[in-house]
Amino acid sequence: MKRSQFIRNSLMATGAVVGSGSLQAIADETGEKQENKPFNLNYGPHQGHFESHVGKDITDQIQFAYDHGFRSIEDNGYSGRSVDEQERIGKLLAKLGMTMGVFVLDKGGNGANTLAAGKQEHVDVLLKGCRQAVELAKRCGGKFTTVVPGDFARRLPMDIQTANVIEALRRGAEILEPHGIIMVLEPLSDTPDLFLRTSSQTYLICKGVNSPSCKILYDVYHMQRNEGDLIANIDRCWDEIAYFQTGDNPGRKEPTTGEINYKNLFKHIYDKGYRSVVGMEHGKSVGGKEGEEKLIAAYREVDNFLD
Repeated sequence: MKRSQFIRNSLMATGAVVGSGSLQAIADETGEKQENKPFNLNYGPHQGHFESHVGKDITDQIQFAYDHGFRSIEDNGYSGRSVDEQERIGKLLAKLGMTMGVFVLDKGGNGANTLAAGKQEHVDVLLKGCRQAVELAKRCGGKFTTVVPGDFARRLPMDIQTANVIEALRRGAEILEPHGIIMVLEPLSDTPDLFLRTSSQTYLICKGVNSPSCKILYDVYHMQRNEGDLIANIDRCWDEIAYFQTGDNPGRKEPTTGEINYKNLFKHIYDKGYRSVVGMEHGKSVGGKEGEEKLIAAYREVDNFLD
């Protein structure tokens, strides 16, 4: 048994654990406080995860996240913020040495904006969003933007729809590639109307686009719902996966609240060399400060398995 694991087990046996309703620090064998120690994987909280402790201001939440070991954030709504707020976020992230995870490409094919239909007006929305993403990335240092191709165009054969999506994404990648920005395609489980549903389908599209600026966003919550067999599917698609998001199922709350074995899954991607952002795109199982503390404790629990 590793010494760090032995010490944790001993602390558990003697009751020296983080109590409910508090963020008491536990020192590991180096004397470093566990609550401040950076995580092994690079988890990225969302706005709202810590607002009961520090309020609604996103920069206060970023500072709180840093103080508790997180080294990234995600901000799906970053494109909708004012330029001043975007720049404040970017400056704080740079000061703290933190990473911006994904922000959603503005109207990047969501819902009725269906790239599968092959209509120029839909492609134009995507391309406008890609050009905007270049400017947004400059303000926050981000390199990932989420793209969802939209709904099925059900009057067209599936292969034609796939070809239309690939062609549109190639044009988007041409805008992003010179700037090192990656649009990450996210298969979703929210509604059966959505065109992009599985990791293998997304893998096919990324191979068709054939660009370093078009990769897979593997959201573990959605993929558990749509296809399961998580570790095997991650391995099959590994060379096209650029980003992970989490959320347990059922409920889409923090790890340890559902059926997904996040200890094994995180260890698997960590051992394969994944060191990019793991976005925490989920809610909290308990409200208030207690829920925020429970969220941090859950990530400590699954991350400590990597030591």
